[in-house]
Amino acid sequence: MFKTIEEFTAEWSYETAATSSLMAAMTDESLNQRIGTENRTLGRLASHLVVSIHEMLTRTGLKFECPITYDHVPVSASSIAVAYKKVSEVMLQAVRAQWNDETLLEQHNMYGEEWSNAVTLRVLIQHEVHHRGQMTVLMRQAGFRIPGMYGPTMEDWGDWGMEAPVV
Repeated sequence: MFKTIEEFTAEWSYETAATSSLMAAMTDESLNQRIGTENRTLGRLASHLVVSIHEMLTRTGLKFECPITYDHVPVSASSIAVAYKKVSEVMLQAVRAQWNDETLLEQHNMYGEEWSNAVTLRVLIQHEVHHRGQMTVLMRQAGFRIPGMYGPTMEDWGDWGMEAPVV
């Protein structure tokens, strides 16, 4: 759990950089990639990450704008990536301006449970990482190279003239 706004800022900055690099690898054609008809498309997952930042944190009373609407999936991969970067930045600015370290202890009803703001921020990051994993699977299925986020990808090892470790 985060004890300071600066702890959250450091982790959020790292995670949003990873998500931004993944979104930068998307193409307009890849946005319709999905596993099955009942599953979200890559474009829906990416836009979900944009709007869920706003949806989750405005439940705490935090005030900031979201650049896309909840029911709209843009047809441009770059517009989703730009919207993600924008909402990530304005949310962080709002946290830094409207909250302080003591505010992290405040409780709010989140989906039928009482969560502290610190827990909400943790869940926000975990939610993003969860969907980012889904996005990497869809992008791999579509034949895209994905960026390494927590270490090198298989392709990175080859670029370095090394064999990927057998795991």
